[in-house]
Amino acid sequence: MTSRTPTGTGTTRPPATRTPTPADVAALLNARGGITIERHLTEAQRASTLAADAREGLTADPKELPPTWFYDTTGSMLFGKITELPEYYQTRTERAILSAHAAELSAALTAALPGGGAGTLVELGSGTSEKTRMLLAALAGTGRLRRFVPFDVDADALSRAGAAAKAAHPGLAVHAVVGDFRQHLGLLPTPGAAPRAAARPDGTVPGAHPSGPKAAGESAPSETDAPAGTLVAFLGGTIGNLRPPERHLLLTGLRERIGRGGALLLGTDLVKDPGRLVAAYDDSAGVTAAFNRNLLTMLNRELGADFDLRGFAHVALWEPENRWIEMRLRSVRAQTVRLTALDLTVAFADGEEMRTEISAKFDHATVERELTTAGWHLTHWWTDPDGDFALSLAIAE
Repeated sequence: MTSRTPTGTGTTRPPATRTPTPADVAALLNARGGITIERHLTEAQRASTLAADAREGLTADPKELPPTWFYDTTGSMLFGKITELPEYYQTRTERAILSAHAAELSAALTAALPGGGAGTLVELGSGTSEKTRMLLAALAGTGRLRRFVPFDVDADALSRAGAAAKAAHPGLAVHAVVGDFRQHLGLLPTPGAAPRAAARPDGTVPGAHPSGPKAAGESAPSETDAPAGTLVAFLGGTIGNLRPPERHLLLTGLRERIGRGGALLLGTDLVKDPGRLVAAYDDSAGVTAAFNRNLLTMLNRELGADFDLRGFAHVALWEPENRWIEMRLRSVRAQTVRLTALDLTVAFADGEEMRTEISAKFDHATVERELTTAGWHLTHWWTDPDGDFALSLAIAE
């Protein structure tokens, strides 16, 4: 997906001969609707990471590519279609759980967090989902929410998420972070941190934090307000794309970053009949197959590869030992692929499979154990009536 930061129109440009003042920054934020975008993943860094991932994965045995690269423009569109398929229950089920328990979630945060609730919502892999809007509405109802920090690899998705949040909550400060949580988790803004630099004339703020000058119309806590806590949301079952050691590093990193007084809302897909699980990743309409092969289209475009999409079949299977679904691309014949940008030629044997995603499935005991080991205390566990999906609320110890 093309990653770019939209530039505002009519922005106030501070003279080049002086350092921007707080008034200059406020004017820039006002012109951008009170949305700042902090970049940790530039186009050059993204290209470098893609090249490194492709070289490492295509020369490994067995071959593997990380699912991060599924989500170019076409991939994001196809995934949106996947979430609407009858076989793919995860998105609608998680949304129903959140809708049913939003009030209970708000009350739990009010009781558990300092300052009477969550003042900041950080969402990893935010996208523009309806679930985010539901969560924002629930937290805004407490009167404590001041900031929304969506975190994603794609600046376009972040811009849309920020605009939707501002439209629904005009007083909310939106501070988007363009980054990859594999690399930039430690750069998430923490409550009370000061801005690290002034705004650029195009409206981006390198290292900015939403505790800086507020946009016009943004509500601010009174001087007598105690600092509210932080809620990190990691929804959609995305944590299942990580292996156990990677999950531990992520959960530990989040715990260390937000410190005591923080909370985590985690979405996990649950273990169930393998037939239903496989169907969710190999739908009858072939949308997931197109989504999987689109990864090859992206490599052709960005790395000058010559993958023949007709030469690879989509595969989804259940690995009972690991309790995860694997998506793979199987070579239907012996073939070689050239990646010009990497000066690399890769041979595929007839029937050789390249893994493109794992999606681990969980139960209550596993989630609680992994949270506890990483320094979190599980306080609430919500599921749908059929026990297909779970939302967990945990408090940093």
